[in-house]
Amino acid sequence: MARRLGASLTLKLVGLVGIFATLPIILYGQFEGADRQMRDLVTSAIQDRSKLISYALAPVLERAGAGEKGLPSSEELNRELTKFARDGTTLRLMLQAAGGGPFYFVVSAPAIRTDDVVPELDELSRRGILQRLQEACTWDVSDEIRYRQPDGSVELLTSIIPINTRRGCWVMTSTHTTSEFLSTAIGRPYWETRAVRIAALIYLVLAVLAVLAALSIFVSLRRFRDVAREIMQGRIGDHAFSHRNVVPELSSVAADFDKLVHDLKRLSQQIRQSAEDNAHSIKTPLAAIQSSLAPLRRAVDGADQRARRALEIIESSVTRLLTLVTAAQHFDRSAADLIEAPRVPVNVTQIVGEATLSFREIMANRAVSLIRRLDDGVVVRAGRGMLEIVLQNVLENATSFAPRGSSIVLTLTEHDHSVELRVEDEGPGIDPRQLEQIFERYYSTRADDRDPKSQHAGLGLWIVRRNVEALGGRVAAGNRIGGGLAVTIVLPKNGDG
Repeated sequence: MARRLGASLTLKLVGLVGIFATLPIILYGQFEGADRQMRDLVTSAIQDRSKLISYALAPVLERAGAGEKGLPSSEELNRELTKFARDGTTLRLMLQAAGGGPFYFVVSAPAIRTDDVVPELDELSRRGILQRLQEACTWDVSDEIRYRQPDGSVELLTSIIPINTRRGCWVMTSTHTTSEFLSTAIGRPYWETRAVRIAALIYLVLAVLAVLAALSIFVSLRRFRDVAREIMQGRIGDHAFSHRNVVPELSSVAADFDKLVHDLKRLSQQIRQSAEDNAHSIKTPLAAIQSSLAPLRRAVDGADQRARRALEIIESSVTRLLTLVTAAQHFDRSAADLIEAPRVPVNVTQIVGEATLSFREIMANRAVSLIRRLDDGVVVRAGRGMLEIVLQNVLENATSFAPRGSSIVLTLTEHDHSVELRVEDEGPGIDPRQLEQIFERYYSTRADDRDPKSQHAGLGLWIVRRNVEALGGRVAAGNRIGGGLAVTIVLPKNGDG
């Protein structure tokens, strides 16, 4: 059982589906955790970078320049800010004169036009940045604010860095587009990042290819199964597998199957021909011997018991040989039917009725009555000749063991997916230790097998089992409670087991 499960394609496919379903979830959790740590590092790096820029600007802001009120000129400040305004970073400098008062917008990088200063200040006020400037100068601490652009598309990270000088409190604001900084997921869900979407697309393509490959294998196997059924039913010609196959990689397999079917058909024809030739070759001299015994019997003196005994031995041996030849011919034909006989819808009720008619005279001579309990219109898909041989051998076995004045009961029952035929006699039954052996080749328990004139070759029930199993069914025997033997045959309705 464990070996079958380990070789099951369905079980392996379920395992692959489970891996495909769980692996992205596990990997997403791992990568999201790593990205969260990266976001924290990036945020810290942004803050540290803003502080480093403020440290670099502090000497310039401390130095008295040639500008108004001794401050550095805007051109000089702009040049300094431009050195650090890269990677989408926007830098602004605002000043609160010593002693307090409002903050004045001094310069920004990238530079903005004079007409855009007021709208820029309004936007900073609306975002709450101007309100944080006083707190940053009063407590000399840095601050951070996150907000989205007016259209809500990109999140911005603004750092507020105070720079206290003799001229007053300078405040540098450093604004970054977080989603573009080191390609992290700052400011958006991790699944919206470009890397995750590319990975999801690749995974989806792989999943589609895997599903298509699985479907292709499944469809090809089902197509091969359908072709095999049609061949078995005799409804399809040569090269059927190659004609139905659409997968290039399976072309050689389809060709091998076609060759196998062709070889089996040829073998079946050879078996039939060989059976006819061998039977004819052997029966002809045996018939000549039989015809020669009559004049010999008349020529032998009636008082010569030894000669008459020799003639009886010759006659019984010839009869036995004829029986064996007939059985061998019957066996070869049955073997050929197993290979090539088409599986067609067969009315079992009708075949059982016809089979019992052929035994009517034998049963009447032995005063054996037949009781039939048959469901009407029972149909299975099978080889008609194979099924007829099964019924004839089972009935012959039951008739030969049935004592005079007894009954044979035939019961045919139709189920949802199978048909059951039960043949019961009132004979001596079988030793329970020998029940499994009665279906073996050349095995027989008939008492008259000690007689050299016996017509039994011990092949009947063996042929029954072979044909029934070839039709996808099963056969079993058991002793009846009141005496006798019951043989039960179960056949699938579709004929393929």
